[in-house]
Order: sequence, then structure tokens, then C-alpha cells
Amino acid sequence: MVQGTCRWRGVWLLLILLSAVSMSCASVARPSASSTSVELAQIRVARLDAYAGSEAVVSGSLDGNFIPMDGERIHERVTTAHWWRITLNRPVAASTEPQLVLQSPGHNRVEAWLPGQHFPITRALIGGDADPAFSSRALVIPLAAGLRVGEPIYLRVYSPRATPMDLSIETLGMVHRADLIHVAWRSALLGGLALLAILALGFWIGMGERSYAYLTLNLLAQFGYFATSGGDLRIIPQLAELMGADWRLPRLFSLVAVLSSLVFLSHYLELRTRQPTLLKVLSVCCGLFGLLTVANLVTPARWVTVSAMLVLILATAVVLVAALRGCLQRQRSAFFVLLSWLPMMSLLIVRAGEMIDLWVGPGWLHHALPATFVLSGLIIMIGLSDTLQQLRRERDRVSRKASIDLLTGAMSRQAIEDRLKACVENARIDGLPLSIVFFDVDRFKRINDEYGHVVGDACLRIITQRTRNRLRTYDSLGRWGGDELLVILPDTHLDEGIGVAENLRSAVSCRPLSIEGHRFDASLSLGVAQLADGESAIQLMEQVDIALYASKAGGRNRVTGRVPHGAHPQNA
Repeated sequence: MVQGTCRWRGVWLLLILLSAVSMSCASVARPSASSTSVELAQIRVARLDAYAGSEAVVSGSLDGNFIPMDGERIHERVTTAHWWRITLNRPVAASTEPQLVLQSPGHNRVEAWLPGQHFPITRALIGGDADPAFSSRALVIPLAAGLRVGEPIYLRVYSPRATPMDLSIETLGMVHRADLIHVAWRSALLGGLALLAILALGFWIGMGERSYAYLTLNLLAQFGYFATSGGDLRIIPQLAELMGADWRLPRLFSLVAVLSSLVFLSHYLELRTRQPTLLKVLSVCCGLFGLLTVANLVTPARWVTVSAMLVLILATAVVLVAALRGCLQRQRSAFFVLLSWLPMMSLLIVRAGEMIDLWVGPGWLHHALPATFVLSGLIIMIGLSDTLQQLRRERDRVSRKASIDLLTGAMSRQAIEDRLKACVENARIDGLPLSIVFFDVDRFKRINDEYGHVVGDACLRIITQRTRNRLRTYDSLGRWGGDELLVILPDTHLDEGIGVAENLRSAVSCRPLSIEGHRFDASLSLGVAQLADGESAIQLMEQVDIALYASKAGGRNRVTGRVPHGAHPQNA
């Protein structure tokens, strides 16, 4: 109980820590006018609905056709290039080294016509238009000559994934500072996903548990998605060229991540046995994601993304219902799923609403969203470890139940046989003596017949307890069958074994037994044998059995020992 409480406390502390770090990093990464010596200008954004050539737009003849937009954001929803116009409400001096910053561009490509220039500045995160002087946080367009009030900047934006971009005017120093924080944060997030994937892979190889294989694939796919969609892998020329040519690569990673996640969750939540109806629905969703993954390789059409989002909504609802029902049934894995999914799904909903312009998300969202994926993977890893620990405890419980005689609490017949074989082997290897004591209860059948089996069972329990209390910690006591019990005495010669046997006999016969209002005496017949050279466990048992019956033939309260070479029994 204490261990489980500590585990949950650790998860909650981790949640609070990551939330605090995310908020603090976001507050630093989001520049404000009060924190700089430059008074930032307010940006006014307008969009041209109609298609037009660059000469007509840049000349200013179509300025009357631009439609003002709310907020300092560009959000192009169509895949064809469209024009946007940027103006400021106050001038920005060239001495401040101003930069037009388009944050979180994803796979957007922007052509910027600055005042007085006849050729555009083209910017993208990946490909030949990428600027290696800045991080993948944003597209940065220098305003070397500054910008006067009302002076327009024309942007032609190509947005294959309808990714919104927040606009800001920052000094060069502000850009570099935000870039450093972005690189550190992204490195931590991607490193966290990679580390979790390596750990899951190691657990899969070491344990052979399929759940870790699904989790490994899911974490690797998440790593691939964030690294390609955020432009973090542009430092590798081959990957940068591939990402620049076609944005289907991050979409492929996202489809594989969702598909592997659904397969993992259906297995982790044990839907096949617990909720088979929901498993059928989830299996259909997995099949559709498989088809969409193939379609993604064939076509870059947007309907693949739209279809994937619709299927994802259905699959998410199924998983949440399954997790909630599992929590009601006190299924531990369901609690871990809810704990891992709620932060991630909450931010995904915020991001989805931002993509369709329902609201403007917070500036730290692009940092916090991948952080929730890392957190989700960590919580699921803890949940899997908890599941394996529960299975190990159940296996140990079953093993203990199989090795313990339920009536007496001594070792079971199979367990004491296995222990005897091991002790014989160890004695042979180490060259140490080994003795065993075999005893039964005198007139036990009469006790059962006269007082009943309830009293007889209690008699066996008391005798077992009394004899166990006289044994050493490394001795073994097991029930051989009926009222017969076997004691294994490692590193013990025959004369020492006879002394132990006498001690056991006196422990039982020293005072009467009082059971269910009945009071009667009990005594033992005992045989002792020492392992001889070349003797097996079976042969040793045959010899001690002979010694036991010799003890019975000799009368009550006798201990008979069989010497190692089988010369003559020794009585005590």
C-alpha cells in the first residue's frame, strides 16, 4: 500500500513539475514590450481573397480589396497561395534591428515583399528556403530599413496543413534569446521521447511483453512526428530534402503513432475480455487508420487528414469510455490511461479549436503540447511496470500457495521433494553432511475416529507448529502426506540429527493437546537417516522410511537412526 501511494504521489509531483516548467519556459519564450527597451508596434493583418499576380499586389493597386483580420495572426485554410498585408500602427526604427517573426510555421512557406524591394524574401523551415541562422521556432524576416506607419509588407503564404502563425515584431536579440530557449526545450522533449522509446525497447527485449513493443513503436512515431513537423531534423540534409518536397512524412508518423497507440491501449485495457463490444469498434478504427496510412503514401490530398481526424475523434471517444468503465470496475490500467490522456487530450482540443479559428490558443501551447506526449509516455511506462508488478505478485502468490500445505502451513509434498533433491545435490557438491528426520503421529487414526476430523486437523496444525519452533532457520519442514512430516537438516551428521529428532519428540509430548474442549496426549515416531556417498534422494527416503518403521516397532517415544553406510540402526 505504501509503495503504491508513493508511486501515485510521484506521478502527481511530476505533473506539477512539468506544468511549472512549461509555464515558466513559455513566459520567457513569449517576449513582451515591458521586458525590452524597444516599444513593440501593433500589427494589423489583412487578407486578399482573390488570386492576383505579384506585380498587381506589390504596386498597391489592390490594397482596397484586402479584408482586415482580427488579431496578429495569419491562418491560411486553403492549399493554394494567398496574399496577406502587414502594417504597423507605429514606426519601427532600423537601429533596433527589427525582425518580422512568424511563429510555429510548420510546413508553411512564405514569400515577403518588403517596401522598396523588387524581389521577395522566401522563408520556410525546411528545404532551400530555410534560414540556418535561426531555430525552427519561427520564420524570421529582417526589416533592415525599419518600417513606417501604414507602410505595407506583402506576404504570399502557402499553407499545405492550414497551420496558424502568430506575428510579432522583435529585436534581433529577442529572437536569439527565444531561439535558445526553444532549442533547449525541444531538445529536452525529443530526448525524453527517445529515452522512453529506448527504455520500452529494452523492456520488450528483456521481458518479451508485447505491450512494450506497441509502446516502443508509438513513442518512435511520436518522435518522428514532432521532429519532422517542427523542422528539428532539417540539420540532416537528406531528411530536410524529403520533408521539404512533401509534408506527407509527418502525417505518416502521426498515423502510425495513432494506430500503434490504439493497438496498445486495446491490449493494455484488456478490451478483448473486459469490453469486447468496444474492442470491435476500436478494431474498425484501427482498420480505417491502416487504410489511411496506405492512402497517405499514395496521395498528399487533404481529405486524408480530414478523414484521419474524424476517425481519431471516434477512437478517442471509445478509449475514454473504455477507460471510464474500467475505472468504475477498479481496473488499475484504466486509471493510468485517464491520467496520461487527460492532459494530452485537453491540449489537443485547444490546438484543434485553434486550427479552425474557434479561439486563439496560448503562446506556450506549441511547447506544452509535445510535453504532454512525453508525460503520457512516462505515465504509461509507470502503468506497465505496475501491471507487471501485479502479475509478479499474483504469480508469487500462486507459487506460494502451491508450495505450502494449506492445512499445516508446512511445505507441500512437491515443495519438500524439490527441496530434498536440491539439498542432496548441494551436499554432494560441497562435501557436507546431510540428515533428514521422518516422523508421524502415533495413533492418529484413533484420534480422527474418536474426536472427529476437525480435531484431527487441529492436532496436525499444533504438532507442526510445535516442531517448527524447535528447528533452525535453515532447516526445512514439509508435509509428506497424511500425518507424516519430513524435516531436512543441512550440514548435519546423524548423531546431531538424532538430537534434533529427540527435541522434536519432546516438543510434542511435553504437554497434552487441548482442542475443542478435548484434552489428550500425543506422541511421535521418528526415523533419522544421513546421506551416504553416491546415494540419491529417493534412496535416502527409503532408508529413513525403514528407520521410521523400526522406531514404531521398538515402541513409543523412540527415535531410530540409520547410519550412512547402513550397518545397523542406532536407537535413542
